[in-house]
Amino acid sequence: MRGSIFLSILASACAVAARSAQHVGKALPELPRRSTPRHQPEGQLYPQVNRRQASVNASKFAVDGSAIPDVPFDIGESYAGLLPISSNANETQELYFWYFPSTNPAAGDEITIWLNGGPGCSSLEGLLQENGPFLWQYGTFAPVQNPWTWVNLTNMVWVEQPVGTGFSQGNATATDETDVAAQFLGFFKNFVDTFGLQNRKVYIAGESYAGYYVPYIADAMLNSNDTTYYDVESIMIYDPSTSTEAVQMQIPAVAFVDYWAPLFSLNASFMDYLHVQADSCGYTAFLNDYLVYPPAGSLPNPPLSNDTSGECDVWDAIFYAESLINPCFDIYQIATTCPLLWDVLGFPGSFDYTPAGASVYFNRSDVQKAINAPMEQWMECTNNNVFVGGIDTSPPSGLSILPGVIERLNKTIIGHGALDYILIANGTLLMIQNMTWNGAQGFTSKPSDEFFVPYHTQEDPSTLAGAGVFGTTHTERGLTFVEVSLSGHMIPQYAPSASYRLVEFMLGRIDSITEMGCFTTDTACTDGAGTSNYTLKM
Repeated sequence: MRGSIFLSILASACAVAARSAQHVGKALPELPRRSTPRHQPEGQLYPQVNRRQASVNASKFAVDGSAIPDVPFDIGESYAGLLPISSNANETQELYFWYFPSTNPAAGDEITIWLNGGPGCSSLEGLLQENGPFLWQYGTFAPVQNPWTWVNLTNMVWVEQPVGTGFSQGNATATDETDVAAQFLGFFKNFVDTFGLQNRKVYIAGESYAGYYVPYIADAMLNSNDTTYYDVESIMIYDPSTSTEAVQMQIPAVAFVDYWAPLFSLNASFMDYLHVQADSCGYTAFLNDYLVYPPAGSLPNPPLSNDTSGECDVWDAIFYAESLINPCFDIYQIATTCPLLWDVLGFPGSFDYTPAGASVYFNRSDVQKAINAPMEQWMECTNNNVFVGGIDTSPPSGLSILPGVIERLNKTIIGHGALDYILIANGTLLMIQNMTWNGAQGFTSKPSDEFFVPYHTQEDPSTLAGAGVFGTTHTERGLTFVEVSLSGHMIPQYAPSASYRLVEFMLGRIDSITEMGCFTTDTACTDGAGTSNYTLKM
């Protein structure tokens, strides 16, 4: 009965548009899906465009902020281009970056790095659709100013890495995260020297497969003992790949569907089948026994983690079944329904979709010229291997270097969108409960404190974002976990105001994400308590 149900689903799925899992390193089943100036509201979250004199070394990277194709406003001062991963004059491997200095006075002694995941997905996705100074979200008419850009808070650089990603140049030679980190540190030293950013505090943030990148790069920076270039202060990883597929996807999948049952709308017989599978594969007991506070001890090997029959692949079974009910089902944000929206990067949600007559923004020669990029084909997520042989041989960070990184940093933040199915929040919590750092294992109590996002006066319909209690959080021994309500996999995209608040916390501008008050950059906010009767100007 179980096999016949799965085969029936598999056969029916042929009619569903194809999709590929980007960002996380997960190979999805064979459904061909993804891999005029706006006014500024009376209350500003961002300073006015300001410029400085570029250094001689940096001037060749200068971008004309008033000449970005299709962008009807000045995006401000920025620099973009390629820098090598070493000081070798014959170096052929180069990483593409786009750097935006901040006009925020508090940002004077810091630099923040943003990395997307994949492996092989471009950080220009983050810039254009998550936390950059201008946004062109899928389904929207034109680029708009982003009042939630992290440039309001800190100097920002988006980097396409590892070699083989986006506009980066050269053949991929990395075999593991140690190689990736070494190459990044070589690039970053060149970047710091080019822009005179020595002795800055370094903050590193990223999402998805950057759950590998960010901790390994931070670890390499800490191990360098070189604060002139690598004075890493804090890291933040969103919906991160930090453990095994069994822990982060399979084990919590059926419980996730139970919790969000109205959004999945799977029929009773199929749900019965899923529960039988979760029980027989040991997933139900594993979740009940080990997602507890304080932890019950080190996690054993996940049940049937070496199963090759597919009998316990409930994640894919759910995916196939849901794709029949909701052909536009988005593994990154499960509340998404049809119609499928056009995306200027070619990947709305988890779909590979370019309508007739459309073009991918960063594939355009006029865009490439404007941002000092190579005149070549660009893909949001490359089809080529960024690791030799297509395999990253490093263990997940949560099973290796992440605990030590937490111990040596001032602050580590793990955020997770509540509506993310590609990586599930309870899987990340299982990973945390298995880690030992600063003398103890896991959290002693379940995340239950209220994560508060300030009320604000941002009212432009193109960049609306929520406020108030926005999820639950917990902090222990230098690690903060927060589950973000209403967000999918890409938190700065789906919950930009919540992400903005988390950046303020990462940078040390606020003491806690549970505190009620104003955004540190909101000049119109007068309600210091940030109470729910704060009146929005509508």
